[in-house]
Amino acid sequence: MSRRPTRQHRLEFALIRLARWLDHRLGGGRAERLAAALGRVVYRRLRIRADVVERQLRQAFPDRDEAWVRATAAASYAHLGREGMSMLRLSRQGPQDVIAITDVEGLEAVRAAVEAGTGAVMVTGHFGNWEIGGAALTARGIPLDVVAQRQANPLFDRMINDARERLGMTVIRRGNATKEALRTLRAGRVIALVADQDARGSGLFVPFMGRPASTHRGPALLALRSGAPVFIGTAVRRPDGRYRVRMTPIPVPDVQDPDARLAALTRAHVAALEAAVREEPGQYLWQHRRWKTAPPEDGAGNGCVPRSVSLPDDEGTLRRSE
Repeated sequence: MSRRPTRQHRLEFALIRLARWLDHRLGGGRAERLAAALGRVVYRRLRIRADVVERQLRQAFPDRDEAWVRATAAASYAHLGREGMSMLRLSRQGPQDVIAITDVEGLEAVRAAVEAGTGAVMVTGHFGNWEIGGAALTARGIPLDVVAQRQANPLFDRMINDARERLGMTVIRRGNATKEALRTLRAGRVIALVADQDARGSGLFVPFMGRPASTHRGPALLALRSGAPVFIGTAVRRPDGRYRVRMTPIPVPDVQDPDARLAALTRAHVAALEAAVREEPGQYLWQHRRWKTAPPEDGAGNGCVPRSVSLPDDEGTLRRSE
């Protein structure tokens, strides 16, 4: 059911429309430079979540000095501002515009999975520009369904989902994700999930950047239940303004025990995302408290799966059987 926008929502959306107008008025390059500069101001002057970003960078890269930590933190804020402007521009672009700014690697393996009728599970994270990554696939004829969390502002939520659908994506709300995702895979389509947020107490603890992180089980479980292959998808912004969109296949571990197999596949796709983040740490969303949930003190659950699990009730969380 659509929510009624509040006065605050309308004010926020007016600012979003102003940003879109500035992007059109100034041109993409100048608008993005302005947004990147504002991002750096948020970090250096306003210090919004700056302590979280710096602390997580120090823990993820313990061999780096403070100058590197501060420079990478500033780059992350600038990237967030720049890509935010890019995403707003995407709301009025078409498939040919997306093709013109993206170079895709690994497309044929994904296309082969679609043509074979198995579909594919595409896992990504808050890294690079995940919206551009999805649009680059649909623009090239890949049938893609995306699991989307409802945005707090219903006006912005409608705008971003209208853009996704206009670019060829089918949007699945998180509350309906389980059944819809399985239908997607059985139809030979690709299901895309942004699965790098803290999964709280229901998550599986696997290593990420050298520390155990509570991780959604959903992507691996969907793949194992359906037989669909798993890919890590990333869309990295290059210095020339183009995006390198890469789909990397994640082999299903040759493990017989289903619980251990689920854990091993989850570790594998998280490790693949980590490798990408280590190449371009300034393009990761360090503002999210990825390690907010601590693992159990006795170590249970660290790389382990409960003996009885059901299908995910949203994009990545599972309801445990009693």
